[in-house]
Amino acid sequence: MARISLTPDRTPLVRIMEWYSRRTYGKVLEPLMALAHNRRVLLTTSRFELSVGRWKKLDPQLKALAEMASAAAIGCTWCMDFGYWLSRGHGLPHEKLQDVPVWRESRAYAPLERDVMAYAEAMTATPPTVEDDLAERLRQRLGDAAFVELTSMIAVENLRSRTNAALGLHSQGFKDSCDIPGAAPGATARPQADRTAAGQ
Repeated sequence: MARISLTPDRTPLVRIMEWYSRRTYGKVLEPLMALAHNRRVLLTTSRFELSVGRWKKLDPQLKALAEMASAAAIGCTWCMDFGYWLSRGHGLPHEKLQDVPVWRESRAYAPLERDVMAYAEAMTATPPTVEDDLAERLRQRLGDAAFVELTSMIAVENLRSRTNAALGLHSQGFKDSCDIPGAAPGATARPQADRTAAGQ
């Protein structure tokens, strides 16, 4: 159960956010409603997420695996749920997404993907446990710009997941809406947009 009301005063800003969220994601995102109790936090977070959405140096599938590995390490069910939905829209196979919490035992991942998730977990640990050889291996494979983006995305996901977990936010059923009933195997509903302006 959320530790803060998810029905803030319905100011004009909140009404706009509700409309945008329903139009873009099919439902009102609970993190938005939690942040809406503080107008400046809501606006700052939304602007920040719009800027983050324009980072394009890192492969989106690697980015998604890094975000979900961080969310899994923190235990944010909201971020895991929403991340699954978004990542299916980016073409990530169901097997790779469902195995994120147990990626070390899974055979679904390529070596680079495993390094990305190991880096995400190491960065998410308190204190961080990043080792030089792992960081250098990723820098060599990705290039400096993408490596910086990967590092920053993991930090951003830590902000999202830790905020949502602390506020007691849980999954909203996005994963349940990924697979279209009666559709051919592997067919999925595609998200209309990324996390931009969602605050997540």
